[in-house]
Amino acid sequence: FFFSSRRRHTRCSGVSWARRCVQETGVSGGEGFLPDYSFTDGHSFIINPAIYGPKCTIGQAQKFLRAGPRRNIFFRPSEVRAAIVTCGGLCPGLNSVIRELVLCLHYNYRVKTVYGIKYGYKGFYSFEWEELTPENTTGIHQLGGTILGSSRGGFDAIKIVDALVEKQINQVYLIGGDGTHRGIGNLLQEINKRKLAITLAGIPKTIDNDIPIIDRSFGFETSIQEAQRAIQSANVEAMCLEYGIGLVKLMGRNAGFIAVHASLASRDVNVCIVPEFDINLYGPRGVLEFIYQRLKVKRHCIVVVAEGAAEAVKDAQLVSKGVDASGNLKLADIGLFLQTEIVKYCKERGLDASLKYIDPTYMIRAVPSNAYDTDICSMLAQNAIHGSFAGFTGFTVGNVNNRSCFIPVEEISIKRKPRRITPEDRTWQRLLASTGQPSFCLLYTSDAADDLLCVDLGGRRIIKKK
Repeated sequence: FFFSSRRRHTRCSGVSWARRCVQETGVSGGEGFLPDYSFTDGHSFIINPAIYGPKCTIGQAQKFLRAGPRRNIFFRPSEVRAAIVTCGGLCPGLNSVIRELVLCLHYNYRVKTVYGIKYGYKGFYSFEWEELTPENTTGIHQLGGTILGSSRGGFDAIKIVDALVEKQINQVYLIGGDGTHRGIGNLLQEINKRKLAITLAGIPKTIDNDIPIIDRSFGFETSIQEAQRAIQSANVEAMCLEYGIGLVKLMGRNAGFIAVHASLASRDVNVCIVPEFDINLYGPRGVLEFIYQRLKVKRHCIVVVAEGAAEAVKDAQLVSKGVDASGNLKLADIGLFLQTEIVKYCKERGLDASLKYIDPTYMIRAVPSNAYDTDICSMLAQNAIHGSFAGFTGFTVGNVNNRSCFIPVEEISIKRKPRRITPEDRTWQRLLASTGQPSFCLLYTSDAADDLLCVDLGGRRIIKKK
């Protein structure tokens, strides 16, 4: 996944590095040079996974190249013309990534021309390109959203590569999720077909934290922090009522990581519903009955639900509303549905419950990144640049086992399924211990119990097929 047949290296090492870095390679540290020990060895690898046992041996491990600046670089910095684009939904930290890309290219590699592409993939061929400089990106890391704008869809490999050739671009930095990374793979095919020396570096972005392989995506910690504030408000409201219910809907189309981690961080949540597990709302072992029973005993209940849980409800009709530009389902609003159904269920049983519904869905992704995520954003941006200058292409950057590495885009966009919560996850088990809820998940098996339709094993419902 590099230009093996056309590698043109500028080598700087030892004493000559301090003298030649600015003139020849442009790579520099705070004092205008980098000593030899600052470079990453090209034969250093990160192993994944880090845990081994009977089900996974060391021989089955994957290894990824460790990220970092290389002593040998492929491009002359004076010849580099770079482009940056943000695609998909918003996420805390986008502006931090853009700013760090611009600053690192300008100050550390002495790149003079960096363009910003407006409104996602379609911006390559539909809008004027904006030149980015350290001056016009000052302070943007303190703003939410992205100064370049973003959008879904609009991908056209031929038009995009035509635009790159016209502008003489040789480095492209693409910030986005799995759809964006699939686009990188398609662009790479078109670029290779034309035999162009253009590197494509991805920076993985998703608020749901469902990208495989990498430890965590940037913006996730900030989202949890913001979501926790909504849960805290719901708890205050519920505690001040006789039979108070606080209901909070959080983002999480297919993965419930935000809901789970925000619930764990708040320590006040009593029920957490995620998209990964099919559930029943009604019946003696349903979610509504659990809420009702808790209200009778504790007189308050805090419920957190991920937006994608609408697809997990098996005993109610929650109809999706078509698809968006990226092909994602427009989900039914599980929050509004539960708001009505919980109150109705309690009232039918003689309990006058009062429910306060909080939906911070878009609030948690529109804020600036916190200190932790800003640090991650800087690391990802710098390593994307180091990889591009080393001649690598069709890769993305991320932390694996808390070490930065280069990952081929197909590993996260094609070969691996998105990350999901499973019943065996330690995080899920900690959530059950924190909330006191049963898991509610329906796991179907042919030998769950001899003659029983349902058995309860540690909070997990196992339903036997007939």
